Amino acid sequence: MDYKNSGVDIEAGYKSVELMKKHVQETMRSEVLTNLGGFSGAFSIERFKNMNKPTLISGTDGVGTKLKLAFIMDKHDTVGIDCVAMCVNDIACAGAEPLFFLDYIACGKNYPEKIATIVSGVAQGCKLSNAALIGGETAEMPGFYPENEYDLAGFAVGIVDEEDIITGKDLSAGDILIGLASSGVHSNGFSLVRNVFPMTKDGLFKHYDELGTTLGEALIEPTKIYVKALHNIKEAGVKIKACSHITGGGFYENVPRMLPENKTAIINKNSYEVPQIFRLIAKEGDVEEKVMYNTYNMGIGMVLAVSGENVDKVFEAIKVAGEKGYVIGEIKDGDKGVTLC
Repeated sequence: MDYKNSGVDIEAGYKSVELMKKHVQETMRSEVLTNLGGFSGAFSIERFKNMNKPTLISGTDGVGTKLKLAFIMDKHDTVGIDCVAMCVNDIACAGAEPLFFLDYIACGKNYPEKIATIVSGVAQGCKLSNAALIGGETAEMPGFYPENEYDLAGFAVGIVDEEDIITGKDLSAGDILIGLASSGVHSNGFSLVRNVFPMTKDGLFKHYDELGTTLGEALIEPTKIYVKALHNIKEAGVKIKACSHITGGGFYENVPRMLPENKTAIINKNSYEVPQIFRLIAKEGDVEEKVMYNTYNMGIGMVLAVSGENVDKVFEAIKVAGEKGYVIGEIKDGDKGVTLC
């Protein structure tokens, strides 16, 4: 009896690392001091000494049950983008610049080519957010996960000068809410999705005219990464007063998180076109509108609050970043919360 006969293939682990190295290398920044394969990753913060009070911001998250689609569709090259996005979008909400990322993959059986494909997506997400992929872990856990399944999670660290942290404390009545368009469902609410649609190859590869694609392709579309857009807004000299990443809990849970106790957000649901994938989920699952807005991003992946005089600058900055935005509402005095009308 040996470790391989127990279900853990050490040689496959070595091969996975070799196959992923080229993807990891593409994410390197000049501040990275270590090579892939060590016990830890080192990142120099020498460049940030000019900040008055350099502050580290961290975030961790996973892809969730969206991975079930990847298993059925045998498509593993984009879920890594989702993993990075869920972490870096959160820290970007605080005004931070992502610096580095680490991933964690747990699987029932290590198939090196599949692991390398997953990591290629992680690397792509890191490139989109200018974060270095400085380390990670692939854990082969036979008997814990089915052979063809895995879990994927990650951890990101960013930096911001303390005086530039986005907190919402300076919000004023009349500030404008700008919504950045999502790419679809992103990485939340898939437990509901999986109860609305049959999670089979036939179901996921079914073409829907209203989507212009198959159901699976629409659902597995990776999460938008908004780091560049937020960076451009800051470089344009605009102060983002408050920011919310619309993840699990949709509008009703996430928008209030960016507000102080004496401010409320008023959002106009008709200020932008809700993507067809959400209309299809609501129709096929007979899901009430409030539940939809309390579960999904409904086409808005990030909400920003800025002064009215800065709206034009914001739209120019996000256009340069390749993103699309809408004026979706405003801030008013009142009890902390959000009203959708």
